[in-house]
Amino acid sequence: MTSPRNRRDRRALLSSLWPMLLAVSVGIYFFGLGGQYVPTNGDELVYAHIARLTSASGHWLPLASELHNMRNTKPPLLFWQAMVATDWGHHWQLFALRLPSLIYTLLITAAIGATVRRITQDAQRGWIAACVYLSFFCTFRYGRPYLTSAPESFWLDLPMFALLWYLLPRRHEAVAPIVAANEIPPSKSITGAPGSRFVFSTYALFSIGTGLAFGLGAAYKSFALIAPAAAALWCAILFSAPSLTSRLMLGATLSVGISTLVGLGIFSLWFLLDPDPGAIWREFVIGENAGKLVDRQGYWHEALHGGSSSLWAMLLAYVENAGLLAFVAMGLAGVGLSALVRRSIQRFRGGATGQPLPGYVWVLLAWLGVWLIVFSLPSQRSARYVIPAMPALAMLVALYWQRIRRGWFLASLLLVGLATLALGRIGWVMHDLQIASTPAWVSALTLVLTTCAVIVAGAFKAAWTRACTVGASLLVFASFGLTVAPLDGQSGRYDAAANPRLSNARIAVPSNFNAQYERFQFLLPGNRFAPFDFDTMGSSPAALEKLQALLRTHDAVVWVQTDPALATAPCLPNCTVLARRWVVKERHKSGEITWANLWLPHTWLFSREWLLTQ
Repeated sequence: MTSPRNRRDRRALLSSLWPMLLAVSVGIYFFGLGGQYVPTNGDELVYAHIARLTSASGHWLPLASELHNMRNTKPPLLFWQAMVATDWGHHWQLFALRLPSLIYTLLITAAIGATVRRITQDAQRGWIAACVYLSFFCTFRYGRPYLTSAPESFWLDLPMFALLWYLLPRRHEAVAPIVAANEIPPSKSITGAPGSRFVFSTYALFSIGTGLAFGLGAAYKSFALIAPAAAALWCAILFSAPSLTSRLMLGATLSVGISTLVGLGIFSLWFLLDPDPGAIWREFVIGENAGKLVDRQGYWHEALHGGSSSLWAMLLAYVENAGLLAFVAMGLAGVGLSALVRRSIQRFRGGATGQPLPGYVWVLLAWLGVWLIVFSLPSQRSARYVIPAMPALAMLVALYWQRIRRGWFLASLLLVGLATLALGRIGWVMHDLQIASTPAWVSALTLVLTTCAVIVAGAFKAAWTRACTVGASLLVFASFGLTVAPLDGQSGRYDAAANPRLSNARIAVPSNFNAQYERFQFLLPGNRFAPFDFDTMGSSPAALEKLQALLRTHDAVVWVQTDPALATAPCLPNCTVLARRWVVKERHKSGEITWANLWLPHTWLFSREWLLTQ
């Protein structure tokens, strides 16, 4: 038998692993931050383009852009952040553009961990919550790039964190630590509620502070985000109270109403400071926001039959955002539904329904529910719209960590295994195509095998399953970064010798999406770029004729050869090759990827790109 001392030592060792995992997670998020192929939103380069031109103008406002009807598509705080981070464009690097977003993500992570630790009086549970949040794919995808949800999430979520901390006991009033792994602190750990403890001075301070947070969040993305943030806060205040009174409802409504007006007032400063407020109204208010409420196919047709934009898809928004932890999110929903059914049966039989939910759990549920409901109403729906509510999901997963059945974690481990297998195959192909060197391939393979070992350990050791699921999910992110790393090296960038030959040159570059040509500002800086339609490239006679025309009218041309088996430029010997590199196809046509070629990523994932001159 294991002695009590040995069990204590084992628990202490396991507890120390969580902060180590969190430190590794932070390193994973920093790794490859300035790379070309971090998971991101396709519009990132659009906003980088606006930030670069606004920096070049030497003025904070108006925003500048060469794109038609794409200038005032986001409030200025997003662009001012980029201008400051890059020293007004003097250090124009993707790492500098993205670093503020990652800092915001880490601040949210710290708030999640500290809040759960305060709730449970258990440091380990706080580490778990932070690691779970960083394990969500939506956090990895939208918590690092320049165009991200991290800044507005931080500011819009700040009032919810403040409310949670208000509901929690003071340090000298703290309840005893949780004694059972499957319990969360009961409602007696709450020392008060807004209805009994909010006085007018507290209302004023809370309202103004919340309004400032709402305004800063809106100044990053949209004034429309104040609606779900304010509604979630109002519902959270009411739901977390031990009883509803007219005084509580009036005070909560007045407080949130003042916060909303302050937030809208801060956002409205954009109209006052910009020399062309009419353009803001046309391009941002009408074009960017009101346009999402209109659907040519009809509202209910889109809601019921709109595919990824339907109400049914929106119901799975949190599951989709969880990514590799999708089944864990479903398991948490199962815990809630089973508890609801059990309470309903007990109430129907006339028995006691058990201990009421703690106030902070109501806050988290209101946080999740209101954001989902509000963004189910517009005709344009997307899972990424509810990303500001993902901290609540991470905290609930940590609070109900042991109540989520092991089977859900095993299902997520299977999903992690499939992702690991896909990354291993892609790395193998990159080595075969000589994109990745042997040492790079061995490094990526070692990490893939490590992830597999963690998956096997979690599958066969019940006590390790939950921790291994989170750890393996984070290792997948690391594997992704290590797999694409060669594309940010010699294989994926132009030879430095090509840059001196091109200075202030006019270069024709392919672009198949909004401002995709902006990526060449990081690859061939100091030149001018003229985009042309990506779909016209290839080796057909018509494509080659267009290539020759571009070579005659430009100093250089970037041409993509979609067949990776062709190792020579299509225009030889009538052109000169300055440099070449490997690129990843980021947008695919329907039917280009099938089950038949899924194991053959070299046929649909990689292309050669040539830098050519006459």
